[in-house]
This record gives sequence, C-alpha cells and structure tokens, in this order.
Amino acid sequence: MRFAEIMELESHGPDTWEGRGPSYPWGGLYGGQIVAQALAAAAASVASPFRIHSLHAFFIRLGNHEQPVRYEVDRIRDGRSFVTRRVVARQSSGAILNLAASYTSDEPGRTVQTQAMPALPEPESLDSDSWSPLFDRRYAERVGGGGRATAWLRMAESIDDNAHRHACALAFLSDDLPTEAVIMAHPACPESLADGDWPFWNASLDHAIWFHRPMRADAWHVHDFSCRALMGARGLSVGNIFDADGAHVASVTQEVLLRERRST
Repeated sequence: MRFAEIMELESHGPDTWEGRGPSYPWGGLYGGQIVAQALAAAAASVASPFRIHSLHAFFIRLGNHEQPVRYEVDRIRDGRSFVTRRVVARQSSGAILNLAASYTSDEPGRTVQTQAMPALPEPESLDSDSWSPLFDRRYAERVGGGGRATAWLRMAESIDDNAHRHACALAFLSDDLPTEAVIMAHPACPESLADGDWPFWNASLDHAIWFHRPMRADAWHVHDFSCRALMGARGLSVGNIFDADGAHVASVTQEVLLRERRST
C-alpha cells in the first residue's frame, strides 16, 4: 500500500472512521501508522486555521493487519485558541490505541531555538536502510552503549500541500527510531545491530509529539534520539527532529517496553 492509500479513511458515521494498513515485517500493525490514521481522523473534525501542536498516544494492544481499524473521535472542546480531540482506535480485540490531540492557530510572539541539529553527512552520501518502501531512512549514527540513534528520514512519495497530511506523515515516521535508542543503551545490545536480528522483544507503550513548526515530511529531516532512562523493562527515548536547514520542527518522546528474549 502507498501512504496515500493508508491515509484514505472511510467514513462510518459522524466522527467515526475506518482505516487499513499493510502487513509489516514483524506481523501486526506499525504503531506509527495507527497514530497517523488517528491523527487524520481527529483532523477531519478540525476547521482552519487550527493546526496540530501536540499529541499524546497510548498503545494498548497489538494491531491486526488483517482487520480494519475503527477510529472514534470525541470532540472534547472547541475553544477560541485551542481545539481538543480524543480518538480511540478499535479492532475486534478491543481498543488498541488511545490518542489525545490539541490544535491551535498561529499567534504572534518570539521564536527561540535552543536545540541544534548535530553535524551529519549529507543523506545522499549515506546508504539507504529502511524496512518499508513507504519511507527512506539513512543512518548517520547508531551508538551501542551510548543509547543514541540518528538518521535522515523522509516519506518516499510526494505529499500535497495539506498541512494536516504532512503532520500525519511526520507522526508515521516518528515511531521508527525511538526504540533503537533504547536498544542501544541496553547492556545486551550486540555490537552489530541488524533489523530483525535483535535479542529483544519490544513494544511501544506511549508516544508524544510536539509540533513546533510546519514541515514537509516528503523532504529530508534529521531524527536524533537518545535513551534518557532504562529501568527494568521500560526505557525512555527523547528526540528532536530538524529540517535540512537545521530548524527544529518537532520534539518526540516515547516509552518503550524492552525484554530480553529467553533462550529455549
């Protein structure tokens, strides 16, 4: 499936939508897809000039790619400055995601950027390494023991000028690197780490994004994540996303469940 097809939600009544996704290499559904579709469902009830400024999502159950996902939108509040939505994603097993999204309109004020993009090679000079044809990923750094993962990412297909669609695409991409930063911090992380060859079982527990600036997800962006804590089986990953000119476009946090696989 193309990203445009994934984002084509079908209406099933007032503020109720249904979406589907492809089969992913590990089975189940990709968390970034569910967050992106939930955000699209929420955005369908939000009028201009409001745009997303933050979302907070909790992953509840593993999604099944053989079933559609039903997105139920609750219009919590329509204010003059902020609009709040809640979305519950459901399948036959029950709720699989609970998402809260807040929208605002642009206001005049000062702009101060405190985070700086790390110095990296240009993406064209790096090898492409993506598990999905939906996006391109080029690693600049994967530091075992240091708990850091940094890569250039962009959507593979061109996206129109719809700001909501680019925010959904950023949400899709933002679920890719956080887990790797936590894995890099784990003492059992091997020196050579290949996708699908991890000595761990992992799952995303919750995910938050703060959208600082409008952006184009079909252009190259740097995703820079580091593990801030690994306590028992839960690790916290914190990251910044920058455009190619170094502008800080988003901040992301994710808590990851990470368990060592038991030998049989």
